[in-house]
Amino acid sequence: MRAAILQETGQDKLEVVDDLEAVGFGPGKVRVRIRATGLCHSDLSAMAGVLPQPAPFVPGHEASGEVAEVGEGVTHVRPGDRVLICWNPPCGACLSCRRGQSELCLTALFTSAGVPGFRRGGMEVFGFAGNGTFAEEIVLGGAAAVKIDDDVPYDIAALIGCGVTTGLGAAINTAQVEPGSSVAVIGCGGVGISTIQGARLCGAARIVAVDPVASRREAALRYGATEAVAPDELPAAKQRLSPGGEGFDYVFEVVGTSATARTAYDNTRRGGAVCIVGAGATDDFLQLNMFELFFDEKRILPSLYGGTDVLRSYEKFIDLWRSGRLDLESMITHRMPLAAVNDALDSMRSGEALRACIEF
Repeated sequence: MRAAILQETGQDKLEVVDDLEAVGFGPGKVRVRIRATGLCHSDLSAMAGVLPQPAPFVPGHEASGEVAEVGEGVTHVRPGDRVLICWNPPCGACLSCRRGQSELCLTALFTSAGVPGFRRGGMEVFGFAGNGTFAEEIVLGGAAAVKIDDDVPYDIAALIGCGVTTGLGAAINTAQVEPGSSVAVIGCGGVGISTIQGARLCGAARIVAVDPVASRREAALRYGATEAVAPDELPAAKQRLSPGGEGFDYVFEVVGTSATARTAYDNTRRGGAVCIVGAGATDDFLQLNMFELFFDEKRILPSLYGGTDVLRSYEKFIDLWRSGRLDLESMITHRMPLAAVNDALDSMRSGEALRACIEF
């Protein structure tokens, strides 16, 4: 089958091949024909080595498709079903799941992320985060294939599989933005735009979008931001838009660096909430002093995959999309075939695309 492979960590181009084989099918597994996969910044981070991932590997974790085959014991889906891919499906039995924090379940990552999911000739090839959706077919644990209704287009389902759920969930579930509050969102790619939409749905009165790319700032205004500024304009916006210039009620960091996290903290009012959404590197440390932590009483809220039961979040966000309250169609600004995957990656790096989508 066709797929796109990163041969060595640090390379910025993928090799599109036509001789890759998905392996590992058996009891408890499903084989899925990928129909659409989004390009998420986490894929770029894994390619660059910011996120840990053995190479060679097939990037991609935000996808949807059609069930081609089910293994023994899989009963919730059958061949022909339309599914979205849950890159970190909850097991339902671990301590995190039993506490009601299924977004923290590590069972799937521990059992699949370090196991090669593909083979090319005599070479083993991994899938990013145990997935690898830049391929025509993929073998996954049964729980990772989440059945959806036929009215949900493949490209929309792919977005909900990661970026939309992560951004909306940060605002709605993790931060629980209050009506009438003030919000700033640092980083306005696909996840940041979803965070803005989440804050709007929660009833935030002021939503300031912060991004160095002018096209992304313009897009943020269409999705619910009340103002959009470049990073160097944020201090002035803070003085102008918050009482006494004290800062925003909620600031979301959707980039994944200590520098932007520090900016988020500094622009949050005392007693406000800093929500960390971006996925950063293990060697990038955020520095806060003990006095400010105590004295400012700012809440630091990390948000992983939407911050709550991801399967229930899928249902809620699909319902919001159906009702017309959530705009997902216009977020996909680039649609292209797998052969153009490197062009899609370049458009993401340059900020030209809120979300690029590979269609099979």
